[in-house]
Parts: sequence; structure tokens; C-alpha cells
Amino acid sequence: MRGERLVVVLACVCVFAVILDATIVAVALPGIRGELGFGEAGIGWVVTGYTLVFAGFQLLGGRCADVYGLRRVLYAGLVVFGVGSVLAGLAPNAWLLLAARAVQGLGGALLVPTALACITTVVPDGARRASALATWSMVGAVGAASGTVLGGVLTQAAGWRWVFLINVPIVVLAAALVRPALPPHGDGTRRPLDLPGALLVTAGLTLVVYAISGSGTALTSWLPGAAGVLLLSAFLGWEHRGREPMLPLRLFRVRTVSAANLTMFAIGLAFFATPILLSLYLQGVLGYSPLQAGLAFAPSSVLTLAGGRLAGRVTPRWGLRRASVAGSLIAAAGFGLLAVLTETAAPYVLGVGIPVAVVGFGIGLAFTPITVAATRGVEPGYAGIAAGLLNTTRQTSGAAGVAVLTAISTAAGDHGAHGYAVAFAVTFGCAAAAALLAALLLPGTSAAVAPPVAANR
Repeated sequence: MRGERLVVVLACVCVFAVILDATIVAVALPGIRGELGFGEAGIGWVVTGYTLVFAGFQLLGGRCADVYGLRRVLYAGLVVFGVGSVLAGLAPNAWLLLAARAVQGLGGALLVPTALACITTVVPDGARRASALATWSMVGAVGAASGTVLGGVLTQAAGWRWVFLINVPIVVLAAALVRPALPPHGDGTRRPLDLPGALLVTAGLTLVVYAISGSGTALTSWLPGAAGVLLLSAFLGWEHRGREPMLPLRLFRVRTVSAANLTMFAIGLAFFATPILLSLYLQGVLGYSPLQAGLAFAPSSVLTLAGGRLAGRVTPRWGLRRASVAGSLIAAAGFGLLAVLTETAAPYVLGVGIPVAVVGFGIGLAFTPITVAATRGVEPGYAGIAAGLLNTTRQTSGAAGVAVLTAISTAAGDHGAHGYAVAFAVTFGCAAAAALLAALLLPGTSAAVAPPVAANR
């Protein structure tokens, strides 16, 4: 039990650092744009560039964990992520910052699926694993929700560079935990890595999200989008024919895996874009300072923690379906309040505080059963890949959500309140769709275990 707890702590520290880094930069974007000279469209790539590399290489990160063992890959991920954080904090211009963010994303892609695989490998299935995954999911959601709070404090007190440099002590802490928590070599299988597959999916995702973001003209947006679709199609073909694919396509035949990833994509479209949207709205429309905008998210952080703690207790009793549906519907209610109240003159507590608190509680409750489902029914040798697939889904939905919803807010209201209200109405629809998908596709009991996936394809 003590060893399991140490593994959970290590996994939580890793996921907190990586997910925090995706949202902590939101409040600092105006300062970064002013100092480094980003354009109106280009500033979004400080977030999207990190997210895309993170998403595209997670499958490779998960396979690395299966091949080389958990301990080696965690050390490698911490080094890469830490170096990227230092480079981002010291970046003298826009292009070097974007390159450093890509390095951070690569480090995160090694860390997160490996951290999740640590839990699913060490903690036995059942109530103990559900509790461990509840803690892991809760910490990740808290990292996403609290990033804006911490980002506002750091930006106001020390400058935007510290939103990146703050990762260094977290990386040092995680590195100190690896040796006592994990055996020297793990259970690596020494299978070959699928580097072509990783390059195809990363390039494809990058081009597709670039097209969605509308950063260029109609021609310069649609051409990359078409190329991205072709690359993703080539990726699927490569995986189908490969002897050692990065993503065994038979994984999708496991009902819980496919259903959980669909549900996560839908709710991720809404949740992971919300800190960016709300930060831009509070600072650009309501005139909040970076510190005020960051602190505005505090209720979400607290209630996400509460929702995650509740999820650890109720998921084994309610089952995966009911817990996921309940959390998604509560989150949808919060998004609906944001959509309705954004254009009103409501005070902070009513217009922002209560809605983001409701969203946070629902997300904290929903993420645990979705994570349990996404990692169930897969044999240990593919635990890293299953974890990588879930986190690829999360981060891809986040990147697409930021691109689509910021484009919607601009088109509907030219950065005014109406545009953000329309964007939040879309987030409501995404969370409601997640609840519907969970109700239709997820199993009704947390005890249902699908047959293990043993074949490569």
C-alpha cells in the first residue's frame, strides 16, 4: 500500500506540472504579446503549439513506457520538460518561445501517459485503482483550473517568464520521487518504436488545427487542412499494416476504450478552451488585471478538487455510466450559465464565480470514470498506449477547442461580450454531447472488464 501511494504521488506531481503548463500561460498572453511582438492570430500558438506537440507525441510516449520501462521514460520526460521550461522562460523572441514550447510539449508527451501507466500497472483493478485514478484525474483537472490563478499571481508579481520557470522546482521534486517509487527497469518489452507513425500523426494534427484556427486566408487555411487529413489517413494506413504499430487499431474494439475517448473528446472541447476564453474575456472586455483574471478561476479550482474527491467514492458504487453522465451534465449547466450571463452586467459572484465553480465540480466528477473506462480491458503490455491514447484525445480536443472557440468568439462579436457568449453556448453543447455519449456508450457498471487486447493490430 505504501508503494502504491508513492506511485500515485509521483504520477500526480507529473500530471500537475504538465497540465498546469497548458493553462498557466493564459493570463500571461497579453504580456507575452506586448514584449515579444506576437500578432493577434499568432499569440494563440503559444498555447496551441505546446498542445499539439503534446498530443501528437503522446502515443509515442506511451509506447516508450511499454518498451523501455516506466522509470527510464519518466526520467527522460522530466529532463526534456525541464529544459523546455527554462528555454521558454529565457526566450528573447517569439520564434524561440514557440520552439521552447514545442520542447515542453515533447517532455509532457513522455510524462503523462507514463505517469498514468504507473498507476494502471502498479495498482490492482477495483476500488483501489478507482480511488488512485480519481486522485490522478482530480489533480490533472485542478492543474488545468488553477493554472490561470497561479499564472495571474506570477505575471502580476514577477512577470510572464515565471509562468514557465515555475516548472523547474516541480520537475526537481518529481525526479526525486522516481527512484524510490519505481523499480530500475520496469517491465519494458524492447519492441521497436513506431517513429514514422508519430511523425505522421503529429504533422497531421498540426496542419488540421492550423486550418481550423483560420490563421491565414481561405486558401492558406484549407490547403494545410487537406494535407493534414491526408497525413492522418496515411497514419491510420501505416498503423494497420505495421508489424509493431504505435496505436494498435484493435484497441478501439474494446468498448470502454472507444467510448471513453469519444466522451473525453466532447467534454475536452469545452473544458480545456474555457480558461483561455474566460481570461481573454475578463481582461479584454471587463478590464481585469492579470491577477484579477487569475483569481477569478479560484472557485473552479476548489470545486474541481471537491468533484474529484467525490468521484473516487461514487464511481465504484454508481458505475462508469452514471458517474460520467452526472459530471458532464453538471459541467454543461455551468457552461450554460456562462453563456447566459456573459452579456449581462451581473456581478462577479453571479456572472463568473458560480458558473466556473459549477463547471469545475462537474469536470472533477466526470474525469475519473472516463479515465477508468479508457484504461480498462487492456493488458499490461499496452497500458502505456491506452494511457497515451486517452491523453492524445484530451489534448487534441483542447487544441481544437481553443482554435474553434476563439475563432467563433471573434467572428460572432469581434472580441466583444456577444462573441464570448456564443462561444460559451458552444461549450454547453459540447458538454451536453459528452453526457449523451456517456449515457449511450459507457457500461453501466464499474466492474465490467472487457477482454484484454493482446494483438498488435
